[in-house]
Amino acid sequence: MKLKQKLSTRYLRAQLNILSAVSPRKSAVKAFRAIIRPRRRQKGKPPKIFETGEPLSFRFDGHTVRGHRWQPYSDDLRPTKEAAKKVLMVHGFESSTKVFGHCITALLKKGFEVVAFDAPGHGASGGKRLFVSDYARMLTQIEEMFGPFQAWLAHSLGGLALALSLEDTQPEGRSALVLVAPAPGVARAAEEWTARLRLPADVLREMDEYVMETSGHPLGWYSLRRVIGSVGAEILYVQDEEDPVTPPEEARLIEQDRHPNIQFVFTTGLGHKKIFKDQEVLDRIVEFL
Repeated sequence: MKLKQKLSTRYLRAQLNILSAVSPRKSAVKAFRAIIRPRRRQKGKPPKIFETGEPLSFRFDGHTVRGHRWQPYSDDLRPTKEAAKKVLMVHGFESSTKVFGHCITALLKKGFEVVAFDAPGHGASGGKRLFVSDYARMLTQIEEMFGPFQAWLAHSLGGLALALSLEDTQPEGRSALVLVAPAPGVARAAEEWTARLRLPADVLREMDEYVMETSGHPLGWYSLRRVIGSVGAEILYVQDEEDPVTPPEEARLIEQDRHPNIQFVFTTGLGHKKIFKDQEVLDRIVEFL
């Protein structure tokens, strides 16, 4: 953690602990809003493939969400727009669609139409905060506006949001979902966040109640293990054994549940971000989709 972030966290910790002595609810709300606010946006020039994409945008919760659409191409044959299989790519927290640069190229060469959007508070999209329930609603809106999609590729928090948006859907024909290092849920993240800020237990309880009141569900409901069995697609679950952001324990628990529509790929030494840059992993993803 950089010095600026450390100082910011210390300041927030002091603020919230003082506030919790007066009002645990106010402290909980402030802590929750802090955890769902990205502290950085990806900077730098996007991969060259973004120069060829068709810019897309729409309004969501008062903000402009921006993305791109790429039409498929092949050395042998360009599929018609109607025949092309559509894939939606969904990035994680404090990330953007730029992470998918080389994935987009590989999928286009296989004849896919590719769509990807920056989430609110990320990349080129407006907004300052992103909770997983809002992300899921946004993905449902994208499905209605730019779908239907037959395939999805999601990373980290995007994986949990996408699973929530696809819950209880039963697409016609084969559909395929690739989850790369998906976030296991938000309850554990909230526990770790309040522990890091050294907040009393009643603040976490108030946060749970606040999330219930504002989103319709408690923190524990936003769980990948809970929702994944209700997703009707064929699923490829890719997880690195040394991932410090989304530990592999959750993937192992889901593996033990023995869902017949889920295949698992475990890697070693790729962590949370390099996993996308591994050619073997990319080849497996493209083959599965």
